Amino acid sequence: MAAYLCPPAVIHGQHTVKTSEIVAEVRGRHPHAAWAPRIDGIAASTGIETRGWMLPLETAVAPGSGSGMPAAGIGPTREALAGDGFSEQDVDRVITALESIPAPQTVQERTAPAWAAVQSYGEHAARGALQIAGLDAADVDCLITSHSTTPALPGLDVALANKLPLRSDVLLLPATQWACIAGTRSLALAADLVAADPDRVVLVVIAEALSTTYQPADDTLESLIVRLLFADTAVAAVVTGRPRPESVLRLDAAWNHTLPGTQDLHRLETQADGTHFVMDRRGPRAVQETVTAMWEWLRLRHQDDPDSWHPDVLLAHPGGTRVLEYMEQTMPDSWPSGLLDYSRDSYTSGNRGGAAVFDIMRRAHDAGQEPGSRAVLYAAAPGLTATALAGEWL
Repeated sequence: MAAYLCPPAVIHGQHTVKTSEIVAEVRGRHPHAAWAPRIDGIAASTGIETRGWMLPLETAVAPGSGSGMPAAGIGPTREALAGDGFSEQDVDRVITALESIPAPQTVQERTAPAWAAVQSYGEHAARGALQIAGLDAADVDCLITSHSTTPALPGLDVALANKLPLRSDVLLLPATQWACIAGTRSLALAADLVAADPDRVVLVVIAEALSTTYQPADDTLESLIVRLLFADTAVAAVVTGRPRPESVLRLDAAWNHTLPGTQDLHRLETQADGTHFVMDRRGPRAVQETVTAMWEWLRLRHQDDPDSWHPDVLLAHPGGTRVLEYMEQTMPDSWPSGLLDYSRDSYTSGNRGGAAVFDIMRRAHDAGQEPGSRAVLYAAAPGLTATALAGEWL
């Protein structure tokens, strides 16, 4: 396996949302929640002061176009109230009150503007990646896309095929449900594709509007954490089977791992008011199991040189800083410190989901890496499933 990666294009959400703004909005909406007295400490513990969203906070918290009137409508509601003994005057007052209650946004109201933004950001990232690689849309042979938080059919692959536009014979590979492993798993798939045909040019585009999981009505602690963590980002990169002048990283090996019986720990649920990201407190411990398995993969891969081999940089997106700490605690003592610095830096402006590894990679590239330096890319996602790659900076 030898695949060559050009520097990724990273497009952050243009709307800066401060943690203090989220805290104020949530506190005002849920003043009596069990966690309300601790909200400042919880927010501070994330280490995130701002994040970029594709749409402003006002869009996420705005009421829907409907009202508190039952779906059956005014007529049946009036009849039901009258049947319960309400006077005509009382019925009028109840109807007026119901019509004045703002309803939550519907799935369509939440998803439609975000889906439009995902397409626009994805196109921007795709054009940026092609420019970085010194290529045109006509040079692309395969397009791999992912966008977990804005379900659509046709998806981002078909949208970009028309927007860029791509040749009509380009292989389109949408992977909507990859979520947080979209960065690593798309590169692993791209590497397999160029291994089968080294002349292939693969374009990877990941666009995530994670802010669509911001659900104002939810009052659970897990929902509060979700609101504080997520950021919106679009990324793209070109992968080729032969080195190009613009290539910066060679991918040499890939590893995949899935933990059975963990599919309910982290998940997306579509409800009447949109998409909800559901977290289980057992999740980080399960993610740690995938880290342990990855260490074993690396140990076996380098068993002939266990004492002197180590990565020079770890581009890791395990879902949060807690697992990053676990990675630091469990890596061999002989490994140098600071391997996860770029991963930590990325988290300070939000969890980018599937786009995170590309963002971390861009930070490492911009900081400058010595040719021959060894890199390990790792990510875990709901499932729980993980993918890692080993490579070398060029």
